[in-house]
Amino acid sequence: MVEIEFNNDDMVILKNGQRKVVDLKVVSSKLLDASEGERNLYRISPSGYGIHWPLIDEDLSIEKLLNL
Repeated sequence: MVEIEFNNDDMVILKNGQRKVVDLKVVSSKLLDASEGERNLYRISPSGYGIHWPLIDEDLSIEKLLNL
């Protein structure tokens, strides 16, 4: 299971007890510029490999984010 939280310009990813903080400036200008509502409306893909934000049309790989 994957959970995502936002803390200012950081995205916090929680997966299987692993916690990763990612600077949005590094991974996504769309998420960096998005409102709180746009950031918080996301879907984890059925396979569990990706995250999709429909309101800003952004897709990111969970594994790539965890390996930054």
